[in-house]
Amino acid sequence: MSTHTPPSFNPRDVPVLATTRVEPAVALAQLSAQAIRERFKAQVPWVPDVVKEPRWGTVNGMRAAAVLLGLVQRDELHVVLTRRSADMPTHAGQVAFPGGKVDAGDASVEAAALREAYEEIGVPAHCVDVLGRLGEYTTGTGFHIIPVVALMDGQVDYRLEPREVDVVFEVPLSFLTNPANHRRHMWERDGVQRHWWSMPYTDPAGAEHFIWGATAGMLRNFYQFLSAPMPL
Repeated sequence: MSTHTPPSFNPRDVPVLATTRVEPAVALAQLSAQAIRERFKAQVPWVPDVVKEPRWGTVNGMRAAAVLLGLVQRDELHVVLTRRSADMPTHAGQVAFPGGKVDAGDASVEAAALREAYEEIGVPAHCVDVLGRLGEYTTGTGFHIIPVVALMDGQVDYRLEPREVDVVFEVPLSFLTNPANHRRHMWERDGVQRHWWSMPYTDPAGAEHFIWGATAGMLRNFYQFLSAPMPL
């Protein structure tokens, strides 16, 4: 899922804010599957960078949603992301986590995230090891999202639902948890300032992926979670 925007808005055209903030990359030792598992078990205290976006226009009510922040186990952990189909009625062509609305039949937020991952990119539940929830994120379009963090089998075979997903790709977690790759933007509309993050990524084949909005905001929160000190 990602943030809905007016048709005239192109996030690639919004300048990067000048910033003097210097933050360290998460140490590689903290990016192993075991280290992240232990961090969730320890219930590390942390402060998210983004919790709630300003609303776009009039939004009636809130809709519960879940996304899967899947960590694929390879030589190093990678985060699985998708590019939504250009034919989707909302968020068309945007980079997003597998995910969607929580249905009445879903037993939990975790169940919703796993169901959506299976429906969108063909990842079966038995290939996923849920570690925990990252924390809520509310979009400007009225989605109350819970990211579910999980380890994924590196042998998984993606099968895309073409009506929803054009491309599935993976980004090294070390890239996403290095603030040198985090760009902060500001855009004003109708007197409201909107600050958001982007994390542009070029994959090994040379394809460019513009990660921004809610997806980048949740990844920014994951950086904050992974960089927070472990309790004594």
